[in-house]
Amino acid sequence: MAAQMAVNSAASLWGPFKELWDTVINAIWGRQPEAVHLLDLILKKHKPDFISLFKNPPKSSEQKEKVRKASTDGISVQGHQGTRLLPEQLLSEAFILSDLFNIGELAALELLLAGEHQQPHFPGLTRGLVAVLLYWDGKRCIANSLRSLIQSRRGKTFTLELSAELVSITTRFTDDLMNQGLTRKILTLVSEISVTAEFEKLQKARGLGNEKHRKEISDLIKESRQSLAECLFSWTCQSPLSKDDTLSLIGYLENVTAEADGSLDGVNLALVMALLYCLDVSFLEQGTEDREDLIQALPLLTEKSYVAAIHNRLLDPRPWKLPGLQAVVRLAWALALRALSQLPQGSALVEFTEGDEALADAAITHNAFLFLTEAMLGSEGFGQEEFYTRRIHSLLTDFLALMPMKVKQLRNRAEEDARLVHMSMQMGSEPPAALRRDLEQLMILIGAFYGKDPFNLELALEYWCPSESVHHSSTITGSYLGVTHQRPPHKQVVLSKFVRQMGDLLPSTLYIPYLSMLKGLANGPQCAHYCFSLLKVNGAPHVENIQASGGSPVSWEHFFHSLMLYHESLRRDMPSVDISQYRHPSLRGITQREQDGLVSFLQLTTTIIKWSENARLALCEHPQWTPVVVMLGLLQCSIPPVLKSELLESLSAFGKSPEIASSLWQSLEYTQILQTVRAPGQRQAAGIEVELNEIESRCEEYPLTRSFCHLISTLVESSFPTNLGAGLRPPGFEPYLQFLRDAVFLPFPTRAYRRAEEKWEVAEAVLDVFHKLLKDYEPQPSDFVEEMVELQGELVVANKSPGYSVMFHLLNDSPMFTLCLSLLEEGVKQLDTYAPFPGKKHLERAVQLCLSLLDLTLQKETLFMDLLRESQSSVIVTPLEQLLQGVSAQSKKADHVVNIARYLYHGNSNPEVAFESANILRCIARYPNIQARLVGDFTHDQSVSEKLMAGFVECLDNEDAEELGHEGDDSDPEKRLARIRHETRVHILNLLITSLELKHPNLALYLLGYEVKKPVSTTNLQDPGVLGCPRSCLHAILSLLEKGAHSRSGPVLMREAPQLAELCYQVIYQLCACSDTSGPTMRYLRTSQDFLFSQLQHLPFNIQGHEISALNQMSWLMKTAAIELRLTSLNRQRSHTQRLLHLLLDDQPHGAYTGEGETGAEDETRSVSGFLHFDTVSKVRRKILSVLDSIDFSQEVPDLPQLDFFDRAQIEQVISNCEHSTEHGQTVCNIKLFHRVLVAEVNALQGMAAIGQRPLLLEEVNSILQHVVERNRMRQSLSAKRHTLQSWRNLVETVLTACPQDLIPTEDRQLIIRDLLLDLHDKVLSEDAAADLMPVVAGAVFTLTAHLSQSVRTEQQQRVRTEGITTSGFASITNSALHLILRKLLDFILCTGGGFQRLRAHLYGALLYYLQVAQKPDEPETLETADKSMWERLTAPEDAFTKLQRENLAIIESYGTALMEVVCRDACDGHEIGRMLALAVLDRIVSIDKQCHWLLYMSNSGYLRVLVESLRQEDLALQSLLSPQPPLLKALYIYESKMALLMRVAKNPQGAAELLRCGLVVQLVECEVYDMRPETDSHGRVFGQRDPSGFIPNPLDRYRQILLPALRLCQVILTSSTAQHQQAAAQVLQFLIVHSDTIHSILRCQEVTAGSLQELSLLTGIISKAALPGVVVDLGQDVNSGSLIEYEGHISRFQRQCLSLLSRFAGSERMRQIKLAEQTATQGDSADQRELMEVSIQQICANVMEYCQSLLLQSSLESQFSVCLFSPTMAEPASQDGPRADVQMTGVPHSRVPGMGLIIYLLKQTAADFFRFYESHRQSVSKMQGVEHLPPDEVKELCQSLVSLSSGVDKISSSQRYILAKRRLVKIINNRAKLLSLCSYIIETCLFVLWRHLEYYMLHCTPVDTQDSLLSVRPSFRSRRPEDSFGVFPATDVRSSGLSRVSQQDLDQLQNDMDCSFGESLQKKLLDVEGLYCQVRSRYTFIQALVRRIRGLLRNPKS
Repeated sequence: MAAQMAVNSAASLWGPFKELWDTVINAIWGRQPEAVHLLDLILKKHKPDFISLFKNPPKSSEQKEKVRKASTDGISVQGHQGTRLLPEQLLSEAFILSDLFNIGELAALELLLAGEHQQPHFPGLTRGLVAVLLYWDGKRCIANSLRSLIQSRRGKTFTLELSAELVSITTRFTDDLMNQGLTRKILTLVSEISVTAEFEKLQKARGLGNEKHRKEISDLIKESRQSLAECLFSWTCQSPLSKDDTLSLIGYLENVTAEADGSLDGVNLALVMALLYCLDVSFLEQGTEDREDLIQALPLLTEKSYVAAIHNRLLDPRPWKLPGLQAVVRLAWALALRALSQLPQGSALVEFTEGDEALADAAITHNAFLFLTEAMLGSEGFGQEEFYTRRIHSLLTDFLALMPMKVKQLRNRAEEDARLVHMSMQMGSEPPAALRRDLEQLMILIGAFYGKDPFNLELALEYWCPSESVHHSSTITGSYLGVTHQRPPHKQVVLSKFVRQMGDLLPSTLYIPYLSMLKGLANGPQCAHYCFSLLKVNGAPHVENIQASGGSPVSWEHFFHSLMLYHESLRRDMPSVDISQYRHPSLRGITQREQDGLVSFLQLTTTIIKWSENARLALCEHPQWTPVVVMLGLLQCSIPPVLKSELLESLSAFGKSPEIASSLWQSLEYTQILQTVRAPGQRQAAGIEVELNEIESRCEEYPLTRSFCHLISTLVESSFPTNLGAGLRPPGFEPYLQFLRDAVFLPFPTRAYRRAEEKWEVAEAVLDVFHKLLKDYEPQPSDFVEEMVELQGELVVANKSPGYSVMFHLLNDSPMFTLCLSLLEEGVKQLDTYAPFPGKKHLERAVQLCLSLLDLTLQKETLFMDLLRESQSSVIVTPLEQLLQGVSAQSKKADHVVNIARYLYHGNSNPEVAFESANILRCIARYPNIQARLVGDFTHDQSVSEKLMAGFVECLDNEDAEELGHEGDDSDPEKRLARIRHETRVHILNLLITSLELKHPNLALYLLGYEVKKPVSTTNLQDPGVLGCPRSCLHAILSLLEKGAHSRSGPVLMREAPQLAELCYQVIYQLCACSDTSGPTMRYLRTSQDFLFSQLQHLPFNIQGHEISALNQMSWLMKTAAIELRLTSLNRQRSHTQRLLHLLLDDQPHGAYTGEGETGAEDETRSVSGFLHFDTVSKVRRKILSVLDSIDFSQEVPDLPQLDFFDRAQIEQVISNCEHSTEHGQTVCNIKLFHRVLVAEVNALQGMAAIGQRPLLLEEVNSILQHVVERNRMRQSLSAKRHTLQSWRNLVETVLTACPQDLIPTEDRQLIIRDLLLDLHDKVLSEDAAADLMPVVAGAVFTLTAHLSQSVRTEQQQRVRTEGITTSGFASITNSALHLILRKLLDFILCTGGGFQRLRAHLYGALLYYLQVAQKPDEPETLETADKSMWERLTAPEDAFTKLQRENLAIIESYGTALMEVVCRDACDGHEIGRMLALAVLDRIVSIDKQCHWLLYMSNSGYLRVLVESLRQEDLALQSLLSPQPPLLKALYIYESKMALLMRVAKNPQGAAELLRCGLVVQLVECEVYDMRPETDSHGRVFGQRDPSGFIPNPLDRYRQILLPALRLCQVILTSSTAQHQQAAAQVLQFLIVHSDTIHSILRCQEVTAGSLQELSLLTGIISKAALPGVVVDLGQDVNSGSLIEYEGHISRFQRQCLSLLSRFAGSERMRQIKLAEQTATQGDSADQRELMEVSIQQICANVMEYCQSLLLQSSLESQFSVCLFSPTMAEPASQDGPRADVQMTGVPHSRVPGMGLIIYLLKQTAADFFRFYESHRQSVSKMQGVEHLPPDEVKELCQSLVSLSSGVDKISSSQRYILAKRRLVKIINNRAKLLSLCSYIIETCLFVLWRHLEYYMLHCTPVDTQDSLLSVRPSFRSRRPEDSFGVFPATDVRSSGLSRVSQQDLDQLQNDMDCSFGESLQKKLLDVEGLYCQVRSRYTFIQALVRRIRGLLRNPKS
């Protein structure tokens, strides 16, 4: 027992029943096949609940005790462990609830707990009140379920077309219930339950809350009773009740009473109809195939006792409480007996069937017809059930067809009575009192019954026999088949005869009832046509009587003739136009009876012409009758308002045809019904205005005004005259509008009304006109110009269009606008009472029209305002959204918008009003300045704020909303409302989306439950009800998306309302993407909802027919997932990231995840698709790939159809003119506008031919529109695909970039990228792939290839580290896969053809990344590689890199010149980025193309020349880059790319030759940009501002970026041109000389920065190779001597400046320069800069020494010792460092030539540097070999220089850190190796120069003291080249030397100093250098030999 005492937290009296009802809905109404099995299970479980229908669990002392102790001992709750303590308050409420409903204590407690849980759904109610709602909701669910189960049975009346399996389950189940006495239970419950009794009980127990709660409770109770009654009704529709059950039902009906107005309530009506179906045998006439089975099942035919029992019961003379009801039942029984008697089986029942006449008599005597009319047709529920209508129809038609004699009797009696009445009138006495009016009642019943046809069944067609009208026989029989059951024609003949005969010789008393019957029977398009024909035929005189009126009184002839007579007589009586006419009582010409007759006939006319257009035109064009003229004439006469009202209604019906409407307008104006022209001297208005103010106001009834509004409304819709009233007044509609506005609308609230509802009827009628005027109004520029018209000789201002006028009044604080707002305020107050009041429907419609007016104004105001501004008119208007911020006159608050929003709270009961309200709010939400105020208004009052929030949430939560296609027909009102509810939800979501884009605070944040008064990011989102958190729109959106998310088929919303789902996903994405809301939202979705995982597992979405929506849903969801992955990765929430990655990337099938803590320890280690062994289970498609599969890349483009009338080009032009951009940025054609343009074009055609062609024209217009719709759809589809592809790309890139690398192992990462790349290419390369999608694909290919390249290279690095050498295979991805990717990539590049250059830029980027894979990584220069012999290196096996590179090249070559052409073309022309990347691709390919195919192609096809020549063309662009303002740097980047490529080409001797042939250096010479070096001030600062962002370099840096590539290029050409070396050198020398100013300023520049040092190092390199005497000698042949001398002068300057550099960087200055260098480096980028500067300084020294060496070598060709560069002094010239340690030598001026001390000093320094660098190199190598064992701080320090942010290092994983540290170490090692090679080179050249000088000084130099005349310098040489200018130090021509002559003392001093300087220690050091480095480099003993020679020279100089 204890176990059963656990509490069900969902409440056993509510939760299970709710679930049951949902299952029933899904199975029966939702037709879900999978729900059938569930239904079977749930029915078995709930069978006891159905058997003991509505029975509550009983109270028990044990339960009572248990509940009492729950506050101390606790109570166990199902599904939760342990017990739960409950508060005392809750328990006492439970006891109250238990007593109130007489239910078990535990059940009461459960209801309260469920109430507490459901409370957020019912804001403002306590848990107790919610519990009361749940109790009754549970009852309602079980009653509704029972009804649906019974309706699903198969039977005699209808079928739901369900599966046989389902029907058999429900039939079996319901049969069981019926056998257990269901009927009696239902009847008992229906009589026991009543709203008033329940309310009394609740009132006592304080169980009733606010008005809404009361309304909801009463609705639930009413619905429960109604559903129970409908259970019996549905049962009897399908199968008969047993005898006892039928008698019980009769017994119940005996005691039924009517409502106050005499009608039956819905429950009793259902039970009456149930009994009528029990007594129904008419279905047997249908002759369906299962007729025999139905006969067998019908107890009327098979059980005599059944018939006897009912017969006796109904013959019982005791009257029922409602005798009329008894009469109806008897009538039905009489008809059943009559029908039985005509069946073969009926012979056994003769004893009963003979009593049918008597029963029918009794029924008629007791007014069965009257009861049917008043109590049953008058009941509210009658029109809501189709089968009520069908049953009463069969009852009436059976009576007329089966009892013709009875009908004849009724007619005879009626004629008898008419005679009596006539006689008494003749004699002037009272008519007899006891006259029967049965036939009259029957006619009125028929009229009333068929007059309403809510289901458009047109059952009245059975009364019209096709044979009557020869013309339309075919159409009629056809349409007759439209009636669902084809009846035997006999019945139809009888019925039509009844209609005809009743009209023959009609007694006057029956005239009006007959007309009203005809009016009912004419209801419907075909019926109206028949009725029209009948009245036409009746009019033709049958006999030769010469009566004035012609034939029958019921005919058109008679009616219109009478109207004309009335008109003539009244017109004769008409006095002059004066007010007196309206004071007359109703005129003597028309009696009351005549008036009633006229009204009836007018109503009949109105009905006929409303339905039948043919009738309308035939009557209107009839030459004798001229109905419109006569009616308008009568309106001018003095007749009662009622009659005038009917005349106006008839005119409205005529006005439905546009042809009639236009003439009707003119007639209306002519007759001045509304006086629009005042006669001069007329005191007072006349016409309808007077009627309204004088007569209707006095009577307090306004039929005429309402009809006039209706007429105007119809006419405005049909045709709109612009020149109305021309000639007599300013033409136009203005007077009518003014009357409606000022005389009808503005005074309506203050007038008195006899019928309260009429107030709202008037408002609705007039607002309808305003609405139509505004809806059709399109603002035009002409509206804002004052136009003048001539009127009777003077000019007056013309009237504006009425739409403008309405708009103008609504854009000002006009009385009309104020009244609209106060109407809205009153409306919401009335609705908030939830009480019925007279005119409620009309009030709701008026409110809807008001809202719609505001909505239309908001939509059109932008254009209106724009045109107004452009027209410069003086009119003043205020935007509506600002007017709505105004203060209300009633409440004295600014609450207009709040009032509008409050209508959402009534979204359930008034969906249309809520829809308009949401639309207005959405329009207002666009304005950011208003949003903040709205948030204040909405949250100002707590209770209003809760209500508003509840309103929004309720609209989103609405379960009845349904998304139907746009074709969704509005004929079914339920579907229409469902669509409106859906649209409301769409508007609310759009409002949220619009608001979220605006700044904080905004409406969306308030509605979604975020903080609006504190910072948004502090919000803590909770489930509704937790910590008092209300249910917000966010909860509603999530619950919409959650529904079905855990089932296999995925979220329900996605299939049922795809458009809504798309918006929901978008809102969630926006919340996650916005920085303020992202944190709280993501946290809530992750923790409380597990939202993303549950949604993503259903990707890809596939919704038939809604592909565009499905794509958009996926894109928003994927974008959100990308954000989630990024955030969880950043916050190191590994398990979350991993779970999503598994879901997206796994290719192993896995079950659904178990929810929260499913990642155990083993899961952590298992990687994504971790068990990737090929012997495992079958693979599944990775989710990320299947999403890609779901995007169809092909897109059909619709073709414009064949056009016969319109011109194709013009149509295209019009289409493009009508295009506009939607909110989502798609360009679509505005269909409505386009349609208007086309129709205007068609209407403009004149002439007969055009009229004949019109149908064809319109058909063509339709086909064009269809085409444009398809074109729009195509664009939307493409846009959606692009959007989805973009989101997919985001997600893929996030997965690869942002997620921790170790979550996806390298091999899987490569396989995933491979799959993605191959799939993408396959899709994009297919024949029909849409070009629009290519750019996104190209972008994705680029990033994927980049990641592939990075991944492969990382893996390679790790392999090299671990294995030492690479294996033959390449990474995890095979070579074949890489080749496949390359081929696809090249195919993609080629398939893009000529266009798409920007797109190809991505592909070139991808290609570069791909080619990078085969590039060998930087290997550390460990100085040990030279151990291998040359042979070993040549025969070593090809490594993986080279192999892949070779294969790549082979694939590229296989594409031949097509590919070359595309790349070269892109490199030369087009978009900048494309050019740069194409140049880079060329660079890369040329570098690996050993066969030089590409180079040949480029030179042969002229592309190389184009590139070279473009340098000169881009000179100006480059010059503009040097202006102080930071410009666009495009030109610079292209220049750099181009120079890089040219440098690559120049590295190849062939290429260098080709470049020289193309005149490359000549182009460089001509470029002026190199002369524009920006000036620097004394501190080396450049003039011109810096870019604040630091991105754009300063002008000097920009200049260097231009100059350095040119210098490098010259250097490369000098190096690699072997054959034409002299030519190259000569050209380069020319370059130096042309730009010599710049060159000299660089050489002179004292600045020490990385840039300036780089300039120097490159320049000295070029000068050392080009500025040589030999080059000038070569130039000599083609240059005149003047130029030659100039050249020599330049060369000598270069030489002097280079030597001075030596003293700067090699002498005592050196330390200062290096210090300076270090200082500038520490200011800038640390280590890299310092290393760069070190290398530059060494390079400068090396270059200058090389120059010295070259000069020495060149001069020694003929005479061995002709040039000396250094003086024989050991002192350093012009040392600025003060005294040196070296011996100072006085007497030698050091002004010009540096001394040899400089070289010695450089030698010593360099040797010292060498050992420093060598040590550093050795340490770095050892560090790199054991990088894993380095201390963490050191690793961090190594990484620091490679990571830009200092905090960045901390966020990197340790494995990444080691890779970065290794990379840094390789850099350091290679830098040191470079320095070592430079040092060794400097040492070698220094020794050489030193040796040459010493040799000269020691051996050949003759001191001045010993005057030997050894003239050893060639005279020719001297004459041509003056040494002084050359700067050499000639040995012999002492006089010309700039140096004082060398004395013997100098030479001795030199020898002494050299002995000191070049001592043992230096020599040992130098030999060590050779041992450590040079021998490894294989230049064995160069240093050794030189040292030996120098030593020899110093020992015995003159040996």
